[in-house]
Amino acid sequence: MMSFWEWIQDMGNSKTLALILFMSTFIGVVIYLFASPRRSRKFESYRYIPLDDEDSRREPTSRRDKTESDEQ
Repeated sequence: MMSFWEWIQDMGNSKTLALILFMSTFIGVVIYLFASPRRSRKFESYRYIPLDDEDSRREPTSRRDKTESDEQ
């Protein structure tokens, strides 16, 4: 066990171990997110959010507060 800690304390080996740890975590998260078809469809629908027009997210006219000009 002591030789394992000495191996990790070497900067060259610890960087390799960190790379493997973070890469496996990233791949695990991606597999978790896209493994379920329902979750995959949801994320695919979010894909175009930055390209949506601002006008498409406005509230309908009937829900807005009426102003004096609308009442006349």
